This record gives sequence, C-alpha cells and structure tokens, in this order.
Amino acid sequence: MLKVTNLYANYGAIEALHGVNLEVGDGEIVALIGSNGAGKTTLLSSISGLVAIRGKIQYNKRELSEMSPRSIANNGVLHVPEGRHVFPGLTVQQNLEVGSVAWRGIRSADISQDLEKAFALFPRLKERRKQLAWSLSGGEQQMLAVGRALMGRPKLLMLDEPSMGLAPLVIDEMFEKIVEINRQGTPIVLVEQNALLALKVSNRAYVLDGGSITISGNSENLIRDDRVREAYLGKSRKGG
Repeated sequence: MLKVTNLYANYGAIEALHGVNLEVGDGEIVALIGSNGAGKTTLLSSISGLVAIRGKIQYNKRELSEMSPRSIANNGVLHVPEGRHVFPGLTVQQNLEVGSVAWRGIRSADISQDLEKAFALFPRLKERRKQLAWSLSGGEQQMLAVGRALMGRPKLLMLDEPSMGLAPLVIDEMFEKIVEINRQGTPIVLVEQNALLALKVSNRAYVLDGGSITISGNSENLIRDDRVREAYLGKSRKGG
C-alpha cells in the first residue's frame, strides 16, 4: 500500500532523513523503533506532507509527495501525532466530529454511524461525550486522538508514540485497541518508544538510527536480534 523510496527530509539546513526506504503492505502493522532524534517523527511527518522532502512516497501507486497535507488525508492516510493535540475547548463528541472531515462529503447519517463505531471501540469516550477535552485524563485524550482519526475513515493509520505518558494498564488497553483496529482491516504504521511492545504487536519493523534505516525485518526475528536487544530492549539474548 505504501512505498517510501530514497527519502531525504530537511529541517532548514539540517538533513533529518538520509535515503530512507520503507514499505507497508495491506493488513500489516509496521513498527518504527529507534532512539530519540532518530527521525521517526520526521518520517511520519514526511508521509503526511508536513516536511519538505526529496524522494518518492507512493500510496496505492499515487505520488503523495506531490499532494498537500489535506489531499493526503483526503486519500485516507491519517496521522495521530505525538502529544495527542486534541481541541481542549471542544467536547469529546465535537472533537470526534472534527475528525469526520465533513468537507469530504460524508453524510450526517454516516457520521453518526462512525461515531457509534468510535464509541464502541472506546466506551469511555461515549461516557464522556459531553465533557470538554481538557478535562480528560491522558489516556482518555489518547483514545480521543485515535478515535478522531478513525472518524476520517483511514485506509492507512499512522500512530506516533501512542503510549507516551500513560500508565502501564492504560498502555495495555491502548495497544489492545490498536491491534483491534488492525484486525478490522486498517494497516498501521506505529512509532513507539516501548520497542518490545511495538515489536510484539507488529508484523514487521524498521530500526531508524541517525535518520537512516539500519535494520529491518520480521518483528519476531528482530526481538531475537542481538543488536536490537542490546540497543533497544535493554538486554542481550545471552542475558535472557
């Protein structure tokens, strides 16, 4: 579905990505792991059209690098950024309705149906549908950010650090929902600081280091890779 070829990205004079190649197939969860500053967020922002790039980004054989961020979203590539970025002065339901991007021509009846799907996935959002977003807990705000993206009917969903700042039990719940979203047919690109958790839920993974892909492969194999274990999982295979 998604193919990134020889991608370079700059922030001003600083080159943040150096010839990145990446693919996401239909039905996959693909994880991006790496240290802070490795370029993971820049890669997602590049795909979303938020960063100036050189190279090719193709989605279903369409060239995304020639599209505006709005057009990219309109083609079904949706991005849940790090830090949630909910609208604090809007209610939960209003935040979700913003995600329906009504300018795409979705009928009111369909928006209502999509709301019910979001509430079925995240029942706590239904309980708090009239609450202002600022009053939600961190975990509830993350649910809202993901639910808002789902209202846009993603064909490819990109999640940037969905576990950041959340309690362990909330993280477990969030990742159960991520797996469920994928099982319902949505491919996912997952950037996650918890490398072990990302590898456990994903089909394949890429390791970014200094703006370049250094390791890639089947996630189960990467969990057993000594280089990955020592750098990102906190232990070597020999250490158990």
